Amino acid sequence: MLQIQSLIPTYFDENKVRNSEIWNQAVHFQKNQQVEIVAPSGSGKTSLIHFLYGMRHDYKGKILIGQQTITDAGVDELALIRQSKLSVVFQDLRLFPQLTIEDNLLLQNNITPFLSIEQIKELLNRLGVISKWNQLARYCSYGEQQRIAIVRALSKPFDFLLLDEPFSHLDENNSLLALDLIREQVKARNAALILADLNKNHAFQPDVIYHL
Repeated sequence: MLQIQSLIPTYFDENKVRNSEIWNQAVHFQKNQQVEIVAPSGSGKTSLIHFLYGMRHDYKGKILIGQQTITDAGVDELALIRQSKLSVVFQDLRLFPQLTIEDNLLLQNNITPFLSIEQIKELLNRLGVISKWNQLARYCSYGEQQRIAIVRALSKPFDFLLLDEPFSHLDENNSLLALDLIREQVKARNAALILADLNKNHAFQPDVIYHL
């Protein structure tokens, strides 16, 4: 279980918190659950993803995964949580532009080996970007990089997959392909999918919807 307890960004005013279904609430995300967070611009969507992943701590309240408190986790403890329990697609993707797609993906896989190279290539093939394997990330379009970032997130172990506007630069067909692959991988691992976006994704039928 991933829990949020009375979470409020320290830089927020009361108006942004008052009507939220997440900020300053008690919220539990369960494995095998698919969750959508609808979060208009300025409501703190990216901040929330960063908080859940343990990247930022400028908030009041607590975040727990199982019995472990992400809020107070040390560097080594947080690294272990990320290696086995959390995976993420950031809004800004965070690929290394000077590395090839192969190196971007295998750099992570060397730290947390989970899929074989052949399995990773199959995921790229499913999303139509296998031809970019030997290309530098900076020469890929943003939509291609977005699909590659999705493959990177799926190529490691996780109990909770965090997605921050994962389809923002994809056309409808590629968005559906990516969503199908994500659901397939999440289901195979009995994991939770937490998708945060500016508006309701009508192709995604979650178990629960929260409005940030």
